[in-house]
Amino acid sequence: MENNRYLEALALMGVGGAHPGGLHLTKSRLAAENIDSRMAILEAGCGTGQTAAYIAEQFQCHVTALDASETMLEKARERFLAKNLPIELRQGNIENLPYPHDHFDMVVAESVIVFTDIARSIAEFKRVLKPDGVLYAVEMVLENKLPEHEMKPILDFYGVTRLLTETEWRNLFYHVGFQDVRAEVFTIPSGKTGLDNTPDFLLSENVDSGWFDVIQEHEELTTLYEERLDFRIFRCSLDN
Repeated sequence: MENNRYLEALALMGVGGAHPGGLHLTKSRLAAENIDSRMAILEAGCGTGQTAAYIAEQFQCHVTALDASETMLEKARERFLAKNLPIELRQGNIENLPYPHDHFDMVVAESVIVFTDIARSIAEFKRVLKPDGVLYAVEMVLENKLPEHEMKPILDFYGVTRLLTETEWRNLFYHVGFQDVRAEVFTIPSGKTGLDNTPDFLLSENVDSGWFDVIQEHEELTTLYEERLDFRIFRCSLDN
């Protein structure tokens, strides 16, 4: 994830809820889980901490938030302090999580895994989950294979080494030991244009205008490839 201009732009602009579907998606899917105050939940790649803050407020459980970016962590820290939330915040890499085996009841990773060594990150999530734990991930998927000349600009812009189809994602989850893998296509209901679907921003001071151009390029790529590049919500558990 080093020298990734897209991720750096998100950090400097403090974009929260940047994953597809935004906070609306997060709320709707977590509401379907049996989350209670005794549970320990990790938000891996927490960014500005929007999801971690929501989980802590909504479910009153123990929340841990981790990100590799110090800039993002500073903004998450500001958010948690403003809301007086007792969230454990830590800098770290999801390819080598600084937590023991069988530690969390749930791991939440929203638009994070694709920017890492995918197989290593998934294996780490499996390692730190309790035997009855759940991984909830929102990730970019290819609807159809793209020719190399179309794939290269996407890979270069996002700083990733590959893009996977839903089947390829499923196979990787199964390969590391998840027993039940479910994938869902999420469509934002018509009329849902409120704050939950709009990213929030915690801008760093004196952000160069060039970083806004990076976000604009992301929007243009998303529009250009909207028929071939989508996302899935994956729910992976260690038991059937």
